[in-house]
Amino acid sequence: MKGFLDYLAGNTILHRMHPLSKIFTAVLLCAAAFVSSSFVYLAGIIIFNILLGLVGDRDKITDSEGNVKKVRTGLLKRTLGIFKGLFRMSIFLFILQLLVIRKGEIVIPLGSSFGITDLAIRNGLLLVMRLTAATMPLSVLISVINLNDLSNTLVKQLHLPYKYAFTFTSAIRFIPVFSSELSGIMESQKARGVDFDVKNPFKKIGMILPLCFPLLMSAVRKIEFTATAAELRGFYFRTRQSCSKEYKYHFADYVFMLIGLAVLAGAIIYSLAV
Repeated sequence: MKGFLDYLAGNTILHRMHPLSKIFTAVLLCAAAFVSSSFVYLAGIIIFNILLGLVGDRDKITDSEGNVKKVRTGLLKRTLGIFKGLFRMSIFLFILQLLVIRKGEIVIPLGSSFGITDLAIRNGLLLVMRLTAATMPLSVLISVINLNDLSNTLVKQLHLPYKYAFTFTSAIRFIPVFSSELSGIMESQKARGVDFDVKNPFKKIGMILPLCFPLLMSAVRKIEFTATAAELRGFYFRTRQSCSKEYKYHFADYVFMLIGLAVLAGAIIYSLAV
């Protein structure tokens, strides 16, 4: 999932939506995933997230001669990559649930007094699907949010102090930067003969842990440079009036927010009915 939070430029419906409506829609879908305990409902949320990636993937551009060409922003590929990465991470949690939960009837005996229960399988699958359905919306929609626009709307419309908005967006911005730095450090170690392609996950973690120190040093330097650049650009003098760009809500904003509300309401009603 390298670069899974980098901004993907484009002019699709998702790109033209208001930054706050994207965040609001993502929060509603995440809440619906946590509320629901139905496998079918959670699968529907996951499919809807993939459809969001499809909607934000097909874009049109006009070349210098006035011809309209269809291009891809790469959002669908990233969405599928996020889904694949979350599935791999969830395997460990699923196995952990199978080994820890002892309640229920044993369906797969592994010994005289030990086995995998039906409740363990159900809770493990529920955890995997809930984690996937709750993580994908924010990851997908943040990919089509310009962080400068998000910071401006947080300050101008939600009246959040600029230093807090800057801290929030900087944290999101630095995640792919640190990921890229770690990849660069690993590539340099591979050039020195270190082989990270091992099947034992514990051995691989032991090989990656020593790389945390140079990554931390690089992070400190980047934070210092960023802080200096922000101060030179008048960080302490920025207020709500510093943002001159206007952000308007469009029809698509209300449609997606209503869909998010409907999904959350359906999850609540289904949970109460069951």
